[in-house]
Amino acid sequence: MTPDEIAALFTRADGQYLCARWGRPIVPVVFGVEDATLSVLKGAVEAVVTLAGHKMAETDPELGANLMVFFFRDWSELPEVPNLDRMIPDLGPLCARLAAAGANQYRIFRFDEGGAIKAAFVFLRMDADLASVSAETLALAQAVQTILLWSDTAFHGVSPLALAGGQVILRPEIAAVIRAAYDPVLPAVARDASHALRLAARLRVQ
Repeated sequence: MTPDEIAALFTRADGQYLCARWGRPIVPVVFGVEDATLSVLKGAVEAVVTLAGHKMAETDPELGANLMVFFFRDWSELPEVPNLDRMIPDLGPLCARLAAAGANQYRIFRFDEGGAIKAAFVFLRMDADLASVSAETLALAQAVQTILLWSDTAFHGVSPLALAGGQVILRPEIAAVIRAAYDPVLPAVARDASHALRLAARLRVQ
C-alpha cells in the first residue's frame, strides 16, 4: 500500500488524521449469543491480537472487561441493560438515532490519558443482513475494526476481509498495516499524517 492509501485508512471525514492502538491488554466479553458463537468471537479477537503482537488478559484492573460486544434484535433493548447507561452517556438518545437511521452496528471507543484505546463497545443489531453473515466472518470483521481506531470512512465500500479458497480471511494489506501500527517503536497515538509514511516503511520490510 502507498502512504496515501494508508493515510486514507486513518483520515476521518472531517480531514483529521488519527491512528490509535490499544494501550493495555484486551479483555473481551460478549453478550446475547450462545456459547458456540462466543468461542468463535473470542477466537477471532485472539487471532487478530496475536497478529498485532499485542496481548489479551483474563481481566482489566480498571474495567474488568474492556472489549464489550452486544448482540440484540432491536436498539430499544440496549437502554434496558443494567448499568450500560453509566458507561455510555446519552445511551437512550443514541439508540433512538441509530434506530431512526436503520443502523445495524455501531462502535464506541474510550481512551486513556495518553490517547491510546482503553475500551471499546460493539453493538450489533441482528437484522436480516447481519443474520445472513456467518459467525466467523462477523467475528473477524469486528475484531479487525476494534484492534485500531480506523477512520470512520476506512471500510466504506471495501471490506477489510476477502475470500481465499472458499475461506474468509483478513486482506493481507490490512493485516500488514495492523502489524506495523503495533510496532513498539511507533507511538500508540498519532495525529499527524506523516505517521502513514512510517507505517508504509514498515510494510516494505515485513
